[in-house]
Amino acid sequence: MQIFLLITLLAFLLSVILAPFIISFMGRVKVRQTILHYVQAHKGKDGTPTMGGLIFIIAIVVISALFFTKDSKLAVVTLAIMCSFGLLGFLDDFIKIKHHQNLGLRPYQKALGQFGISIIITLFAYNSSLIGPEIIVPFFDIQFNLSIWYIPFTIFVLIAITNSVNLTDGLDGLAGWTSFIYLGIFAILLMGIYNHSLDMGESSQIIYEQRNLLVVIFASLGALLGFLVFNSNPAKIFMGDVGSLSLGGLIASISIFSKFTLLMPIIGFVFVVSAISVIIQVLHYKRTKKRVFLMAPYHHHLEKKGIKEPKIVAYYSIFTLVLGITSLTFLL
Repeated sequence: MQIFLLITLLAFLLSVILAPFIISFMGRVKVRQTILHYVQAHKGKDGTPTMGGLIFIIAIVVISALFFTKDSKLAVVTLAIMCSFGLLGFLDDFIKIKHHQNLGLRPYQKALGQFGISIIITLFAYNSSLIGPEIIVPFFDIQFNLSIWYIPFTIFVLIAITNSVNLTDGLDGLAGWTSFIYLGIFAILLMGIYNHSLDMGESSQIIYEQRNLLVVIFASLGALLGFLVFNSNPAKIFMGDVGSLSLGGLIASISIFSKFTLLMPIIGFVFVVSAISVIIQVLHYKRTKKRVFLMAPYHHHLEKKGIKEPKIVAYYSIFTLVLGITSLTFLL
């Protein structure tokens, strides 16, 4: 356990050290957020440096690489997924900044990019002897073989989770804190599985793969915590799509590679709320020209109702923590 705590501490320190330099650099090159005209509550944030997700991406990759041992295929692919979605987000952010507006890649361009990444990762998982087409059914201690249906299911999960986390990134610290708690719950869960594998004398390959995946998770916890020092209200820098899409890819890959895919909509219920509220709003408005929510995603609806930004972040974080602890109570 000491090594994982050390990884968390080092990732935190690297993130905190990197942040001022990246904030200063983004400010000098005018990499700043443009706030949409109809988000009046956030007009004061216009011009805040963005693309801060680079802070925790760099910290996660560097610290993880330092502590990997042999048999780290799942961990390396997890980092590759995070960086691939992060690159897609970087392109989206770059276009927004270049044209000084809040509309980056066109929806079909972003969808094609996410679909392409998801297909590659899904085929890797499907053909991997470490993962295969099985998923764990939470709370029943059974594995269910989806056979060929694993492919469309996993593609859907990757795209859905990534976009859900992306949509949750609308308030200072919201996506960061909820992702931090989500990853913290998975750290405890997978640590229990890792210790059980050690006790049961599993093959060295499985043990090393589990250990290295934990290295990525604990590095992510430290790096995210360091980033949140500068991203919590009032934010000195936003994570941008480079951050929120990479976080979504990280969360999705850890959920899939651990076979606990079905836990995501439970522990990550706030992410689901963000996505579903947008879908409901768009579909209902197209049909009736009326809105269900004052503004979507749902956290903006709460803002419109007069709830302060830090309180909404606290509500979402506490709710995620309660769902996570409840899940662990029945799983461990």
